[in-house]
Amino acid sequence: MKLQRKNGLRAAALGALVVSGALVLTACGSDDNTSPSEGGTKTAAAPSNVDCGDAKGQLLASGSSAQKNAMDLWVKSYMQACPEVQVNYKASSSGEGIVAFNQGTVGFAGSDSALKPEEVEESKKTCAGGQGVNLPMVGGPIALGYNLPGVDGLVLDAPTVAKIFNDKIKKWDDPAIAELNPEAKLPSTAIQSFHRSEDSGTTQNLGKYLGKAAEKDWTYEAEKKWPAPGGQAASGSAGVAAQVKQVEGAIGYFELSYASSQDIPTVKIDTGASAPVEATSENASKAIAAAKVKGTGKDLALSLDYATKAEGAYPIVLVTYEVVCDKGNKAETLGAVKSFLGFTSSEEGQKVLSEAGYAPIPAEINAKVRETVKGLS
Repeated sequence: MKLQRKNGLRAAALGALVVSGALVLTACGSDDNTSPSEGGTKTAAAPSNVDCGDAKGQLLASGSSAQKNAMDLWVKSYMQACPEVQVNYKASSSGEGIVAFNQGTVGFAGSDSALKPEEVEESKKTCAGGQGVNLPMVGGPIALGYNLPGVDGLVLDAPTVAKIFNDKIKKWDDPAIAELNPEAKLPSTAIQSFHRSEDSGTTQNLGKYLGKAAEKDWTYEAEKKWPAPGGQAASGSAGVAAQVKQVEGAIGYFELSYASSQDIPTVKIDTGASAPVEATSENASKAIAAAKVKGTGKDLALSLDYATKAEGAYPIVLVTYEVVCDKGNKAETLGAVKSFLGFTSSEEGQKVLSEAGYAPIPAEINAKVRETVKGLS
């Protein structure tokens, strides 16, 4: 069994940036519009549908590292169309992004989990006369990347994944893994699992999946902080991916483009469907398409089915929200927030996602996002 990878996901606009730290793109730093690729250079074309309006000055944002590679492309394209705006997105973690938003130090935050009620209440101090709302902007699979030379197309199911990350399965030739991979020559190599060191929405979404699909083997609450014993911690999706790439016997979780750009093989998930499901943007889209809006008013938080058994639906998915004030945005950044998020939620902006290994937000939900962005005040 050979793992399928999309050549398009190896675009250099991602590869050269994956292992970097926080993204700090500035208008003066965007003069070089080329990025290295396997075949030469690639020029990022300015998008044609951006409404710059009266947007100008600096727009600070921070949070989810899962959406970092999408933000890299969005920011570079946007600033070509709107050169009077300087967008700085710091890819840290969902938890840090929400803290920064509620402290009023960023125009918006990226979070792989919707705001909790207490975080919404806290946001009212920053959003004068309003509150923080969740705008789903980026979808995609959480890939389980592994480093096991000679083993391609590894298949795992939810209970086995839970036992691996719960330090119950310690060797790669464990009978539970062998049963799912009868044709593979599994080594007796020790499993080295890696998880996020900081509060992470990616961690929380993995926990939601395991809690639903392997409830007997994963009894922890789905929180941003890693809950299980054992394993090793690394900072950010980039840090986890780097460790998996370097350490033989490793397994970790991160957004798909981190695996694609570094040629890290990913696990296929046995969901109970007729065939194991690969981590691809298309397969994640099949799962996200069934999402329902659970938020009220301008809040568009979604409910996802992590235990789906639908054919071809990859169940370990996340949706990254841009967290903004529905009312009470700072006057000096409101124009830039509306202009930038108007671009990211546009058809052209969403098209970037599938080209970069993410899953676009379903059209019906995305239409509501665009309408909400227009009404921000």
